[in-house]
Amino acid sequence: MKKRADTRCTLLTLKQCARYLKKHDNYIILTHASPDGDTLGSAYALYYGLNEIGKRASVLCADIIPKKYDFFVRATDHIKREGATVVAVDVADKALLGELKEEFGDIVNLNIDHHISNSQFAENLYLDATAAATTEIIFELLSLMKVNINDITAKALYTGLVTDTGCFKYATVNAKTHIIAAMLYEYNINASEINRLMFDTKSKKLLELEKQVLETAEYHFDDKCIILTVTDKMQESTGCSGTELEGIAVISRSVEGVKAGVTIKQTDENKFKVSVRTYDPLDASAICKKLGGGGHKGAAGASVSGSLAEVKEMILKAVKEAMEE
Repeated sequence: MKKRADTRCTLLTLKQCARYLKKHDNYIILTHASPDGDTLGSAYALYYGLNEIGKRASVLCADIIPKKYDFFVRATDHIKREGATVVAVDVADKALLGELKEEFGDIVNLNIDHHISNSQFAENLYLDATAAATTEIIFELLSLMKVNINDITAKALYTGLVTDTGCFKYATVNAKTHIIAAMLYEYNINASEINRLMFDTKSKKLLELEKQVLETAEYHFDDKCIILTVTDKMQESTGCSGTELEGIAVISRSVEGVKAGVTIKQTDENKFKVSVRTYDPLDASAICKKLGGGGHKGAAGASVSGSLAEVKEMILKAVKEAMEE
């Protein structure tokens, strides 16, 4: 597969995006690394939808997909790399593709996303920063394409919707979000079971890790900022790592009085994944942009290199600047 010569990004309307998907075939659908419910729900809903209209597609993720998503994740088609149409869903920057970045980062034909920080790395982009989840967009696309949405597609869509909104708690939720959720309830999705799996179920080893993480809590700026740390040592001692850490960042946003909750997860000797959760008037995306990342106003992330002390210093500097602004 060849890199495209023209690096400019064409912004599409929803109708243009739907036409593009109908026109092409042999899709490779990419999720971001450390997959969550929205990127997986978007990818598999799109996969099932494309299959419904006779298209072939494959879903690729750099990391192992957590078993809790088995109720809608299935084996997909085998698509040859050469001549494939590459689509990235819920991916704001090619760096988020993880180990798939080298192969696909410069050849993404279409990106469907809802992150305002999207770096426009793809050949074509449909971006709706007002959408509470990328699965909102996928639902609208499938409806526009008159695709028959079945139960498994609806489960994937609902999962993305519920996980990216914190079970409809976040400020990104609007009337459209609830309308789409209500329409998905018309299918056999068993929403209460999905909610239980996503929010009320955790392994013993994750519970032990959370206990250790809470012991690292540091408060700054008159207790308006909290920093939680997940080290390699903690991951090794509990056996909890990778995609199992998905919900750790949520802990920081639950502390009374905190405006900026920061979770630092060690990914290598001198590499850390930083997750930031904020409440008004702070902007998590603006904070993470200073660290080379991005995301949403209330939730964003970045990958930062250095020692743990250096990374904390960089984070605190970015948070302080945001508070002063």
